[in-house]
Amino acid sequence: MKWSVALFFAGLFGALGTVFILLSFGTDYWLLALETCKPDSDIPEHRHSMVNQTAGNSSTFHHEGFFWRCSFGGRGDEDIILKFWFTNQPYSKVCMQSYLFPFPVSEQTHNATTYESAIIYRGFWSVFMLLGVAAVILGGFIIICAAPFTNSCLYKAGGGLYLIAGFFILLATVLSVIWLEVMDMVGLYVEYQKSHNCPSFQLNITYGLSFMFAPVGVFFSLLSGLLFLLIGRALKKHY
Repeated sequence: MKWSVALFFAGLFGALGTVFILLSFGTDYWLLALETCKPDSDIPEHRHSMVNQTAGNSSTFHHEGFFWRCSFGGRGDEDIILKFWFTNQPYSKVCMQSYLFPFPVSEQTHNATTYESAIIYRGFWSVFMLLGVAAVILGGFIIICAAPFTNSCLYKAGGGLYLIAGFFILLATVLSVIWLEVMDMVGLYVEYQKSHNCPSFQLNITYGLSFMFAPVGVFFSLLSGLLFLLIGRALKKHY
């Protein structure tokens, strides 16, 4: 009876961890951003070359994840979280692959050294994310194979992979926070836009659902991994 209860909760936590990690990986809402600019009549017309300056209240919304960085226009007075809800977004977006180009770094807004550093940073983030996803999928497969048997090695291997998955996803989450809160990439982008395009430029950045799914997946993966390791150790002693 005790084994059944332990296995049930370990499997449940593992399934939840897998689902949340895959949702975090597969949805492109790690970062949400809103760019706004109020046109000034004293500014020459050629300074208003930004795409989002077609009307006084128009703005540009951005969202980014592992696969894509997308942008679309909208009204600046709309709530950024509600705007990015799946049913509220427009059908037409401008999207580009985001594997090595974290928002808002580009060749135009940052110098060559900063640009190359951002690519390396994004590369580490992508590798950690991929390793976490691969580990949680492989761990789930091993646990499924171990379920009909009492092989302690399989439970230990599956539990170890869940722990590894939680660790790598946690690293990716921490890197995302450091990117936005510690490094000055966003500040450089805002300064560039103010000096080259719009003196009243404003950028609001927040975390999206994909980011929020990640720590939930980490928690359940680590908890499941520990339970499976304990089950594997207990099975080895029992048999």
